[in-house]
Amino acid sequence: MSKTFTCITTVFFIRKRGAEPAIMYFSITKSLKFSSMAPAILFYAIPVFVLLLAAEWVYSIREQKHLYEPKDAFSSMALGIGNVISGFGSKILVFGSLSLMYQFRFFTLDASHWWVWVLAFFADDLSYYWFHRSSHHVRFLWASHVVHHSSQYYNLAAALRQTWTGNFTGSFVFWLWMPLVGFHPLLVMLMQQVSLIYQFWIHTESINKMPRWFEFIFNTPSHHRVHHATNLQYLDRNHAGILIIWDRLFGTFIDEQTRPTYGLTKNVNTFHPVKIAFHEWKNLGSDIAKGRSLSNAVKYLFYPPGWSHDGSTKTTDQLKREQLQEVN
Repeated sequence: MSKTFTCITTVFFIRKRGAEPAIMYFSITKSLKFSSMAPAILFYAIPVFVLLLAAEWVYSIREQKHLYEPKDAFSSMALGIGNVISGFGSKILVFGSLSLMYQFRFFTLDASHWWVWVLAFFADDLSYYWFHRSSHHVRFLWASHVVHHSSQYYNLAAALRQTWTGNFTGSFVFWLWMPLVGFHPLLVMLMQQVSLIYQFWIHTESINKMPRWFEFIFNTPSHHRVHHATNLQYLDRNHAGILIIWDRLFGTFIDEQTRPTYGLTKNVNTFHPVKIAFHEWKNLGSDIAKGRSLSNAVKYLFYPPGWSHDGSTKTTDQLKREQLQEVN
């Protein structure tokens, strides 16, 4: 399946060069070992995801941890399936955009060199950090990303609760600089999959803390529990993908101090996957209509979630300032 996808997208975007499809396909894969796995590597991890999820669910029942609510878990899995289905179409858009940028690259980074893979890993993880951070500060991006935060439970099923609209609304633009500096598009897509696979296991309350050195460098269940919290002191913190060093470097890190409360500041209160997938788009459209001006419409799109033209709702920064004033 991955080879078929790669061949189709390669033919679609590079056919004008006049080469035969088979020649074009092999010319690309020759320059990137194992590149044919890039579009589908996440699929290979799905059986492992399911087994670990089942094991955690059984553990929760045996130890009476109450980590799962069946309707919530099945809703998360349905959203995960929807993400895979929408991905069939969106990955053509992503690969095409990356390939277009690659045609104007400043350098060519040969993936046969090990250090190119190391650079690609750090470049992807940094790109993810800024994408993730922006998704919490730009409401247009938040409308897609909010799906992942909509569960009031924190478990491995919640890791599967993914957006159906993210790529279609341009989340991939945060990675477009990578092919421009010379990373092959398939290498970029491979690193994106590696990041998502890593992030699966950190969605759990079954692990308390990792060793101190690990907690300092890598994203962990403890760090990511903070990210999924609705507690005011935890909001918009710990945006890391694999490496927590970006949060430490850019001032968004906070350690887990008290047990988080999960979900949204205003929960969706439904298990219907379609409603969860699109509820914030509906809310955004409603707010734009109420704003009654082009200026307010633009602000609703690009200002942080919670911003309102009449002050009826507040952003995280506004809430934190009010809390600080109350303390003083």
